[in-house]
Amino acid sequence: MAGNGERWPDRAEWAGKIYSAGWRASEGGTRQVIEPASGHVLAEVGVASPADVAQAGVRAARAAGDWAAAFPSDRAEILLRASSALREHRDTFRDWIVRESAGVPAKGDYEIIAALAQLTHAVGLVSLPRGEVLAAQAPGGTSLAWRVPLGVVGVINPWNAPLLFAMRALAPALALGNAVLLKPDPLTPVSGGVLVARLFEDAGLPDGVLHVLPGGAETGQAVAADPHVAMVSFTGSTEAGRAVARVAGEGLKRVSLELGGKNSLVVLEDADVAAAALAGAVSTFGYQGQACVAAGRHLVHADLVEAYTDALVGHARSMRVGDPRVEGVTVGPVISARQADRVERIVDASVAGGARVLTGGRRDGLFYPPTVLDHIDRAMPVFTEEIFGPVAPVLSFHSEAEAVEIANDTAYGLTAAVHSGSVPRATAVAGQLRTGMVHINDVSAKDAANAPFGGMGISGNGSRIGGTASLEEFTQWRWMTAPGPV
Repeated sequence: MAGNGERWPDRAEWAGKIYSAGWRASEGGTRQVIEPASGHVLAEVGVASPADVAQAGVRAARAAGDWAAAFPSDRAEILLRASSALREHRDTFRDWIVRESAGVPAKGDYEIIAALAQLTHAVGLVSLPRGEVLAAQAPGGTSLAWRVPLGVVGVINPWNAPLLFAMRALAPALALGNAVLLKPDPLTPVSGGVLVARLFEDAGLPDGVLHVLPGGAETGQAVAADPHVAMVSFTGSTEAGRAVARVAGEGLKRVSLELGGKNSLVVLEDADVAAAALAGAVSTFGYQGQACVAAGRHLVHADLVEAYTDALVGHARSMRVGDPRVEGVTVGPVISARQADRVERIVDASVAGGARVLTGGRRDGLFYPPTVLDHIDRAMPVFTEEIFGPVAPVLSFHSEAEAVEIANDTAYGLTAAVHSGSVPRATAVAGQLRTGMVHINDVSAKDAANAPFGGMGISGNGSRIGGTASLEEFTQWRWMTAPGPV
């Protein structure tokens, strides 16, 4: 990233290294960070080997006790300082998010705002009631139950929202007294790892409490298997989540899985077509559709489907595809050739099966334009598979019952949106959808620091992060009795 005026963080300090009780060379060597839009090399980071992870686990376990014993107000103060540092260096964060993850600057701004919200909410966790006074089993006795930190938490993050997803688990885990091994995705190790480590360095987090260990699947498996790690928080694909769960399960660890989705945006016949189509465009085409909460199906009442599809096609054609750093570009490249191949395969196979392309549908390297398809059969991959690209399949229905049946025809169950002129009616339909989240007259892609985020089915294992759910995830109960008062 030479020539962009970068002053913070000092590249000489972190280039080619991992963060584990300070910046140090890794046994796993180094890896280049490539900008998807240009193919340019942005940086070189260290790759954590299993041996590096093992050493970090030992260091984290040593530091965890003192961190858990720190005054809650002291932990909160460090989170507040990290928040101040993020505000101070937000331009650097935005630049790295844009260049590493290929999102437009607005996507970078959203991640920063959302990460700040996660830090702020985590500060509030330290003051929540931690326990209960239970009915004693004998006269004059004491029975207490309270929450204690887990110890060391492993956080394994994806590339599509590297800063936000790091903070979503890291901030509450630290606030509640845990040490953390953070493994950022190898495609976004700077915005999801290096910069996060520097934030907490600046904030005064004690050495050994946070370790940043970039790497691929081997590094992630080492984090999940490490005997010092009591809990693994994983965000990513369902396939990778299953692999993490298998490894962690051998150690009987707690596992929080936030996985994929095949999310429906349902438009009833009394909906505002223009508003619904705009929400549909944002839900599918925003950040090239590379979000677990993106709308992967547009289910529209037969009376409105033509008007809705026309409006959706209009939005798709109005979006400019290109380098996200160029003013006016709203759709950047997908993250990698592997992901571009996936989108192309799903669309081409569906078209071969009879789907019709109304706009888009032709790849140019990593650039895949906003695409709208109709004539969808429910056996097509565009209906059954998570696309993770800017592709909107449109299907019609004739009744609420049919809409619910189509929306629930998936093993996923992450999120959904329902549009109607009647909020009570939309709420009734939403209540029949098998999803962990649902939004009325809005986009499918929403996130809030105070909300329990997660899905059903193969979209997760029923765990939630956010709000008071984080208290459940990152602590465990301890019970104590005494024959008299304590």
